[in-house]
Amino acid sequence: MFESAEIGHTIDDETYSAEVPALREALLEAQYELHEQGKRQIIVLINGIEGAGKGETVKLLNEWMDPRYIEVRTFDQQTDEELAHPPVWRYWRQLPPKGRIGVFFGNWYSQMIQGRVHKRFKDPVLDQAINGAERLEKMLVDEGAVIFKFWFHLSKRQMKLRLKTLKDDPLHSWRISPLDWQQSKTYDRFVRFGERVLRRTSRDYAPWHVIEGVDPNYRSLTVGRLLLEGLQNALKTPEGATHLVGLGPLPNNSKELSLLDNLDMTLALEKDDYDEQLITEQARLSGLMRDKRMRRHSLVAVFEGNDAAGKGGAIKRVAGALDPRQYHIVPIAAPSQDELAQPYLWRFWRQIPARGKFTVFDRSWYGRVLVERVEGFCSEADWLRAYSEINDFEEQLTDFGVVVVKFWLAIDDKTQLERFQAREKVPFKRHKITEDDWRNRSKWPLYREAVSDMVDRTSTEIAPWTLVEANDKRWARVKVLRTINEAIEAAFRKSDKKHK
Repeated sequence: MFESAEIGHTIDDETYSAEVPALREALLEAQYELHEQGKRQIIVLINGIEGAGKGETVKLLNEWMDPRYIEVRTFDQQTDEELAHPPVWRYWRQLPPKGRIGVFFGNWYSQMIQGRVHKRFKDPVLDQAINGAERLEKMLVDEGAVIFKFWFHLSKRQMKLRLKTLKDDPLHSWRISPLDWQQSKTYDRFVRFGERVLRRTSRDYAPWHVIEGVDPNYRSLTVGRLLLEGLQNALKTPEGATHLVGLGPLPNNSKELSLLDNLDMTLALEKDDYDEQLITEQARLSGLMRDKRMRRHSLVAVFEGNDAAGKGGAIKRVAGALDPRQYHIVPIAAPSQDELAQPYLWRFWRQIPARGKFTVFDRSWYGRVLVERVEGFCSEADWLRAYSEINDFEEQLTDFGVVVVKFWLAIDDKTQLERFQAREKVPFKRHKITEDDWRNRSKWPLYREAVSDMVDRTSTEIAPWTLVEANDKRWARVKVLRTINEAIEAAFRKSDKKHK
């Protein structure tokens, strides 16, 4: 698929000089309009052969456009912090906000191609990485991103000629990097695996553009024209234009028995039993978090539930078993302006713990399929596709050794009303009850339906939901602690087998 990029495209200086002014003006106009709208983020992925003009082209785009709204990111060798997190974490952290352009060198394609070229893994791992890249890009595009993927190309003969010319020129020999020499030796493997990746990942929502890199006039105008066309198309496309994901029919849980209906809400613990079991499970958790095997893992606990179901009390008992340096509690409220400028999973990726650490999410990414669905804060297309996006997200976490435990704390309607009324009578608890809490009670059936759909669609073998009968707070707190402990122990057993 690189044949057309090896035939010697050229553009003479006169034609180039004549076209550049109008192209620059149009690019600037499109860039400013996109920035003012603040509705789309632009992601430019730079890949290809060393010496094919990647850096020179990006430098030129910074000259043609306003560099204040362009963020160039280079992903070289992974840092210790990055190695302690799932691979895609480093890219999520660097995504440009809506209204800006992010240029990524050494992106996810560079990592997978180089890894396969240098035999750090085999084809099945490459195929898995390709599938992951497709899912990531589809999710970003569905969230409003515009993705440009450029492969700058040189033939093998062109690359060797460039290296020879530079080597023989004392004034320019410094431009040859160790990576240039390395790639000259692995050119055939690099192109073979590069073609495989491009063929598999060129999609209508994020196509690849192969740019012949010999003639600077040709490559500069070609990239500029493609970028301009894409930016102008983005300006014409309504925000949120997407297709409904074919998930199949969702059950009508408002009329049928659901998982929540099958919970035994009478489960309870006497105080003496509670005190004994609480201390036992807290001691167990404390020991597990100090276990040396925890260095291979991190822990994420998601707490969702009805208003007044006791999430705060359960989290407090979990935290009470640990050194404060071991955990981080992230309360999730309405997104900030910075968070609204990113895909909805961005703010959660930033909080994923490093190995050996524990993060508690007091509400979570499931807001997309719960409150945003019920309150109409996102479209039906958005929350329908979120099920698969969340499953992909959690799979990436668990593949890296993150232990994911998810709790829905359930109470019945009568218990919630009693707790609301009790909170209003106690001065130091009044802050826990708001007008929104009372208003949400009128939407109880809608939330139950959303919860049932959520569990049906996202309770997986790798990250199952635990439904907690929370009418009795003592029972709920012990069940939460015991579930976390059992999940950690299961992860230890699995990793022990793997490392034998």
